[in-house]
Amino acid sequence: MRLAVLTGGGDCAGLNAAIRAVVRTADHRLGETVIGYRNGWNGITEGLRDVLDPEAVRGVLTHGGTMLGASRSHRSLAEAGPDPLIAQLQKDGVDALVAIGGDGTLMTTCMLHEAGFPVVALPKTIDNDVEGTDVSIGFDTALTVATDAVDRLHTTAQSHDRLMVLEVMGRHAGHLAAGSGVSGGAAAILVPEQPFDIDEIAARLLRRHRLMGRSASIVVVAEGASPRPGTVALPPPRYDEWGKPVVGGMGALCSEWLAERTGFEIRTTVLGHIQRGGRPTAADRFIASRLGSRAADLLIDGVSGYLVGVAGAGIGLSPLNEVAGRTRLLSHEELAMLDPLTTAGPPGP
Repeated sequence: MRLAVLTGGGDCAGLNAAIRAVVRTADHRLGETVIGYRNGWNGITEGLRDVLDPEAVRGVLTHGGTMLGASRSHRSLAEAGPDPLIAQLQKDGVDALVAIGGDGTLMTTCMLHEAGFPVVALPKTIDNDVEGTDVSIGFDTALTVATDAVDRLHTTAQSHDRLMVLEVMGRHAGHLAAGSGVSGGAAAILVPEQPFDIDEIAARLLRRHRLMGRSASIVVVAEGASPRPGTVALPPPRYDEWGKPVVGGMGALCSEWLAERTGFEIRTTVLGHIQRGGRPTAADRFIASRLGSRAADLLIDGVSGYLVGVAGAGIGLSPLNEVAGRTRLLSHEELAMLDPLTTAGPPGP
């Protein structure tokens, strides 16, 4: 039996640990090498592949990014359907595939499964918004980086009596903003799941500074956060080649709006791709290794069509057709905790 593995979409920390686990498990159980497709799904269609054995993955556990490369798939992939992919996989002697990625990767993996090809998916995204898993590969490292940024901004904000706005990633879900904001003691946290009123945020910050005696505040803004309709004027939306809205810049807009309403001196920091890069945390290495090993075991045992995710302290399996195309948002409980755990407090009289 011959397994293959690929990493689709954007990079993140922990991917190499998952690839390594697939390769080492296949070697241990089958005595076989693994085909590693480069640059995501495009590697299949363009014939970009490597032969991976334990020696090829030696030392990659601590490396960030992905040794196989990653990319967003060509539009032609979705238009052509599963047949060309399956034909190439079979031509390459591949019996089953481990696909590591986010929403787009899950959709393609589900397409292959429904066409009858053995596949298993692993969740990867720093946004932590893949349905079917409590934690995605890459999230813990990104959360650590973002929280460290909040900690560092506190010291410079306090030194200059400033309000600091930090924009973090999170197109549809605010897991990264909520996690770093709560962990870093932010004064306000703005997330995509809950449109904000900038006048209310400004009132909270004014109360915090004038009545509570604070001299500095941090506001964490997810890139996909948005104001309540009709409260402020927004610039025209921009779209990418796939017709999806281009996010980013909400931190700068919030800084501008808050400066107008509070009179505070404000600085904006956009973490951007810094959140994706660097060495994976121990948690990401461990999670990715567990998921990668389990994915290989399942396919070797003839089980396919699942997302292998984290469920509590263990590993859970979710049918691909139940999770592909769905987004895991912050829960009502998580949203409810944001106001009490931020330090701006209620708007007040």
